[in-house]
Amino acid sequence: MLQQVIFILMAIFTLGMALGTVTARNLFHAALFLVGTFAGVAVLYVLLEAEFLAVSQVVVYIGAIATLIIFAIMLSRSMMGKEAGAMNKQWLFAAGGSALLFIVLAMLLSKVPFATQVAPVPPDTIEQIGSSFVGVYVIPFEVASVLLLVALIGAIMLARERHG
Repeated sequence: MLQQVIFILMAIFTLGMALGTVTARNLFHAALFLVGTFAGVAVLYVLLEAEFLAVSQVVVYIGAIATLIIFAIMLSRSMMGKEAGAMNKQWLFAAGGSALLFIVLAMLLSKVPFATQVAPVPPDTIEQIGSSFVGVYVIPFEVASVLLLVALIGAIMLARERHG
């Protein structure tokens, strides 16, 4: 019972942070709301007993992606000027499209027969995931890290050209 209450509270927190991410007028505040969303998802993974995904969420998304986004915002914010705002002329179309997409997805999900029995998880699943990261998937993993590094260096170069 307590776990369900914590799950509901964390789900509400995560949804609130996600809503803050898309409605914040300040880009830096939106990035901080995104970090809160990632943290909420990590806690939900812990409550669902998916500890490996929770740690991956913290390390990859909070530790790398969110930090990179915040650095990019801080380094390139002065280039956007005062005219760059969170709202533009197409916001009404985007809101309508989002509502329509939500309705379509809700209708589709209500028609799908989900399995009610959960298959048992093999005991060596985490070992297989770890072995895959340093074996079969080492190249895509390294390519992703190089892409993040290039994005950070690009933000630094753009900020340097603007101020120097």
